[in-house]
Amino acid sequence: MTKKNATIYDISKKLNVSVATVSRALNNHPRISQATKELVVKTAKEMNYKQNNLAKALKSGETKNVGIIVPFINTNFFSSVIRGIEEELSPFGYHVIICQSHEDVNIEKKHLNTLLNAQVDGIFMSVSRTTVDTEHIEHILNTSRTPIIFFDRKKDIPGISTVTIDDYRGGYEATEHLISEGYKNICHFAGDLNLEIYQNRLNGYKQALIDHNLAVKEENIISTGSSIDAGIEAIKTLWKRKSIPDAIFSASDFAALGACQELKKRKIKIPQEVAVIGFSNEPFTQFMELPMSSMDQTPLIMGNKAGQVFIDHIKDNSSGVSIEKKVVLAPKICIRKSSKRE
Repeated sequence: MTKKNATIYDISKKLNVSVATVSRALNNHPRISQATKELVVKTAKEMNYKQNNLAKALKSGETKNVGIIVPFINTNFFSSVIRGIEEELSPFGYHVIICQSHEDVNIEKKHLNTLLNAQVDGIFMSVSRTTVDTEHIEHILNTSRTPIIFFDRKKDIPGISTVTIDDYRGGYEATEHLISEGYKNICHFAGDLNLEIYQNRLNGYKQALIDHNLAVKEENIISTGSSIDAGIEAIKTLWKRKSIPDAIFSASDFAALGACQELKKRKIKIPQEVAVIGFSNEPFTQFMELPMSSMDQTPLIMGNKAGQVFIDHIKDNSSGVSIEKKVVLAPKICIRKSSKRE
């Protein structure tokens, strides 16, 4: 007997037992004795038997695979969320399939269809910035039993659970910190306002100014991309004006990094002349020549919570009850030299 293409029929023939006995032994059936189970498993390994996972999935209704769709994987935030999901689901035997939308709703749609065709047991998703119409997501919700869980970037769709941080609170606390350090003319790099997370950070910024009797100046709100170049260009725009800010709250760490680079190039002292605080607490923020303050989004915890919501959903469905969950995590401010006056 060669080790190639061994089946349960081959194992049955070698051990002179029924195919049903082999199948039950491999699936740890309680009616099969421990001695028989051990013998069958040992023989299966010797014969290089590989269990047909597809057939098993069709029988059980579970593939033990889940899909994760993110805009990009090459940021600490999204890679940490993925790690958190994996950590939570691995003990339950789940594997993850990772897809990148590259901020393109059409690619996002293709990935959703691919994951559904692969019969994944669930989909974790952070929507692209070009996802305005949510018909493709609602269609899945209405025609499939596959649960979708939004994390970080979400759309308000009834029946879909979400795991986010309190972006409004993050924007408020970042701005309030700058005010407490004595800064009064605070500019905001607002990110892409098509996304709810950036709208909430902007609203938090505005409310903090209002609560501390400071004027909300529309010229101090700049819609930027979430890139280093966007931060550089924003500084160039600001410094063409008569009234320049004494502090910057950026909704993106990368735009904040670009701002720091351009301020340094212009020999403007941070934080003495202009303070800077970002959002996300990317690893580079603490290793910069002048460590940069930022709001930590606790991505690992976000991933853990998203995984827990999925497991809860599976348990709820097994009992015939489906519960929509809304988990909101608190951001944590990390104060460093870029925003703290001596």
